[in-house]
Amino acid sequence: MALKSIQYQQYTFNISYEILNPSASLTIIFLHGWGSNKGLMKDVFGRQLKAFRHVYVDLPGFGNSTCSRELTTEDYANIMELFLAQINANHDPIIVGHSFGGKVALLLNPHILVLIASAGIRRSKSLKVRLKIGLFKLFKGVGLSKLRNKFVADDAKALSEPMYKTFKHVVNEDFSEQFAAYSGRALLCWGKSDTATPLKDAHKIKKLIHDSRLVEFEGDHYFFLKHEIEVAKEIETIVLESRD
Repeated sequence: MALKSIQYQQYTFNISYEILNPSASLTIIFLHGWGSNKGLMKDVFGRQLKAFRHVYVDLPGFGNSTCSRELTTEDYANIMELFLAQINANHDPIIVGHSFGGKVALLLNPHILVLIASAGIRRSKSLKVRLKIGLFKLFKGVGLSKLRNKFVADDAKALSEPMYKTFKHVVNEDFSEQFAAYSGRALLCWGKSDTATPLKDAHKIKKLIHDSRLVEFEGDHYFFLKHEIEVAKEIETIVLESRD
């Protein structure tokens, strides 16, 4: 494990990362999802894609990377852009993003984008969720904000205040315009039983990104834990096709 200190908007972010196959000529960046870390991505793909230089990153606020202020998804992309330049990995890399990491990967605008169960399609909130939000705002208005944990999503309960504010920024973003504006080649890998980012989201993204291919797998939001070989082969295929 290594660390790089990144200066961004007068704040310092210590970014934890690991590189495999450092002498390979092609670079592939792996960005994890919300609440995860680089270790998950390395465990899945570390023994695959041997022709590539692998870069595994803890996004700010996760794993061993620090975050002392609230961020937007665009901030994450800006920090990652600075980080990749520092480690000399910004020369046309392939970028793989799972869930929240998919949105960050998209904003980095690589020539080959691999979205694994990516977030970014907004869905309408259920009546139950809307009622919880209304009750929380009511309690907050009368000075009972300490009851936050009874109302927030499970993904947010253990977060620091900056990361909780970040969560509120990123949890329900609509990236439809950003998907439509992307002009590179995209590989979409999705679990048929995903409930966090449902398969219908993948079909919407496929329609939005002109040059994209969708591959469906058995499994849920973490289908790639059991299909790492197949996903890796799909990545190799799109890279080979792009070189023709």
